[in-house]
Amino acid sequence: MSGRHSAESAALALAGQHRSTFQAPTRAALAAAARESRTYKPSAAKPKSRGIRNLARAGVFVVAAGMASVTALPAYAMMPTGTNPVATTVNAGQTFVDEAAPATQTIDVDADSQVTALSATRDSYNSTDMSVLQAQRDAEAAAAQAAADALAAAAAAVETASTSSSSSTTSTPKTFAAPQGGYSGEAVVAYAEQFVGVVPYGWGADPNDSFGCDGLTQYVYGQFGISLPRGVDHQAALATQISQSEAVAGDLVVWPGEHIGIYDGAGGVIHSPDFGRYVEHAHSLWGSPVFYRL
Repeated sequence: MSGRHSAESAALALAGQHRSTFQAPTRAALAAAARESRTYKPSAAKPKSRGIRNLARAGVFVVAAGMASVTALPAYAMMPTGTNPVATTVNAGQTFVDEAAPATQTIDVDADSQVTALSATRDSYNSTDMSVLQAQRDAEAAAAQAAADALAAAAAAVETASTSSSSSTTSTPKTFAAPQGGYSGEAVVAYAEQFVGVVPYGWGADPNDSFGCDGLTQYVYGQFGISLPRGVDHQAALATQISQSEAVAGDLVVWPGEHIGIYDGAGGVIHSPDFGRYVEHAHSLWGSPVFYRL
């Protein structure tokens, strides 16, 4: 107990010593501190160039990092399409890359497996099935073949008809009536009527072959003993020109340099018109014909 009291006494004595050495500030000191606080003005902070330099350094670092990420791409990413490095070996600081092999892909399918085309869909549209496309192709091919067959059949029919017509013409000559009585205009017209719708237009002057316009007049008048040359203007040159009011049956109707026929006496003409047509009896005239009498 005596030791404890002695320790406490020593602590109290030490505390008293510290309190005795502390001196409170004087009024003069406090007044001087107050004046200094009123007159103190902090200096304006000046920007330091160090912050700008730090910001520039940060930007350079970011750009350098981006370039490093691009240049860090693997080498095979820069290689041409279709090549791929097989293996890379690093030994004592040296890198060896094996020869590039073509980048090929293979798919093994079992012989018993069936490969089925997948139907692709996008939004509300579906891909056309291959069977539908093949059916369309088959239908188009069939239609084209049918058209070709029809064309060939038509050509064969025309050829057959032409052959039969030619053979019948050559094998069985047509029979026409001879002129009745002596020469007259009415007799000429009556004789020419039997060729209407029977003899086709052509270059000939024979009813068993064909009649040109001048071939018809040459043949008809020849049956009455009047010989005419071929040619529209040549035949007209052997006749006498008359007016339309003077014209009667059996006279010539001429379109100079173009066409010729036999006047029927009633404002019409019997003539052989053009290819694909037969001898006709036109009951009216056209253009500006000229009339001649043999």
